[in-house]
Amino acid sequence: MDNFRRYRPRTSRSSSIDGFVPSASRHKSGQIPQLKHGNAYRPERSRIGNFKSTDGFHPVDRSARRVGGEIGQQSLGRRPVQDISGEVQSGRYDRDDQHKPKRSLLHRRRHTAKAKKRRFQRVRNLLLFNPFKRQNWTKQRAFAHAMVLLLLIGGFFGGRAWWLANKIFQGGGGAVAMQDNVDPSLLRGEGDGRVNVLLLGRGGEGHEGADLTDTIVIASINPIQKEAALLSIPRDLYVQTSDGGYSKINAVFANAKNNALANSSQSDGGRVGKAESAGFKAVEDVIQSKIGIPIHYHAVIDFEGFAKAIDTVGGVDINVPESAAVYEGNMWLMGQHYTLNVQQGRSHFNGIRALAYSRSRYTSARGDFDRSERQRLVMVALKDKIFSAGTYGNPLKINQLMGDFGNHIRTNLGLNEVKRLYEIGSEIPSNKISSVGLADPPNDYVTTGMVHGQSVVYPKAGLDNYKEIQHYVRNRLKDGFLAHENATVAIYNGTNIVGLAGRTSDDLKSYGYNISTVADAPTKGVQKTIVVDLRNGEKKYTKRYLENRFSTTAVGSLPANSKIAPGNADFVIILGQNEQTRLAN
Repeated sequence: MDNFRRYRPRTSRSSSIDGFVPSASRHKSGQIPQLKHGNAYRPERSRIGNFKSTDGFHPVDRSARRVGGEIGQQSLGRRPVQDISGEVQSGRYDRDDQHKPKRSLLHRRRHTAKAKKRRFQRVRNLLLFNPFKRQNWTKQRAFAHAMVLLLLIGGFFGGRAWWLANKIFQGGGGAVAMQDNVDPSLLRGEGDGRVNVLLLGRGGEGHEGADLTDTIVIASINPIQKEAALLSIPRDLYVQTSDGGYSKINAVFANAKNNALANSSQSDGGRVGKAESAGFKAVEDVIQSKIGIPIHYHAVIDFEGFAKAIDTVGGVDINVPESAAVYEGNMWLMGQHYTLNVQQGRSHFNGIRALAYSRSRYTSARGDFDRSERQRLVMVALKDKIFSAGTYGNPLKINQLMGDFGNHIRTNLGLNEVKRLYEIGSEIPSNKISSVGLADPPNDYVTTGMVHGQSVVYPKAGLDNYKEIQHYVRNRLKDGFLAHENATVAIYNGTNIVGLAGRTSDDLKSYGYNISTVADAPTKGVQKTIVVDLRNGEKKYTKRYLENRFSTTAVGSLPANSKIAPGNADFVIILGQNEQTRLAN
């Protein structure tokens, strides 16, 4: 062990040549008092007041360099270096000097141990407020345990909500208007500038006619102009289905589902899911062909899931207009008798009351038409409650909602699409959500009557004539891209087909086009329709829609012999002979 020298305590040092360093203070006995430091002792140095640093000034000229083992005259000096053996090194060393003496193995080991200890203490100090005060240890440990517990609970709820959400929102639909800066090539036709979600309400298990969709509402969202509309479809609307038969529209889903179940050879859980997909497709086909707008997504929820969702967000508040006040005694709802009494004015609705309000129709003057108005009021109130309460940002509420929905809801919305709809919906104020009904004067396009011994609703224009309804709905739910660009279109008939320009104009107006001119072309004999873009692609969405509609590619200038003066039109359409075939289809 003679390789290691005994540690020698430091003795007082002489003052630095470049600063004032007073000598160590002495005890009355003349001895220098020693302060305990670990297992060694060191002299106590003079201090000024309560300052912790040694008094004296020790500036160092960093530009100085050792010359021949000595510090140049420019250096302001540094104290000598004492190694672990206690010997004072004769030379002074600049920080930039690479020829400092090597530290001993014992010194390096001690230095490493102290560094590890300091790192441990820093980590412990981060976890505990003050680990060196024993009286705080219990509180600190309790706090740490509470934090861990909260993280575990949050992880459980978040994980459970995520699992349930992915189980419910499996995706499968698609709306290009959900995207930012949409590529026009993705547009298939007018109406893609909105997001249309078909919402169905059914009784569910335990109810008579469990799959009859007595609530049919289309939530149509315009993300470009930040507005929306709720279109109610009468449950008794008499429609022709894809198989050629007729039924009330509320039975289309149930009939298609039951047919799919009857014809399926599957016995696993996917059998019901596929059957319900067949039901959705049947309803969507009917609505798209009769109402004239595309359906991008769908969702169906039963009574129990709807009531639970309302309760989970704390109920909804509705400012009930006089036309929506209702009283109905002794309703049979969810296995119980219920009396509904809603007067004009502001009123609060819990789950069961909101469901009763949305279901009641027997005591209403207009029956199902008044019920549709109340359903739209509940939906707007639910939207307001969800956004005002910040439900989407509350993990507990989200977890509860996912649990409420469970097997009570089925949709082809994906989780990311739900998030995007939430973002869009948060930018739409309630006064920008309009209610659209097909029987609300002055736009009352349907009537009631008896067909084959049953009371049904059908168009005033005739049993299967939906042209007026389509024009009205398309105008109320105008394509967002068309509305934003508001391009002017001039239409010229380049054929001898009488009234072709007028009929084409009426059709385009129903989609929201801004028609500036309807006339015969100076030159006849045009075989194929020509679309002329006079704005060089500036109004790209309108251009895309016109190209799709007339099955052509737009050109940048009028034909040389057209003799057409377009004025301020953005687009000119010269109708050709091929339009006769298109109109026939």
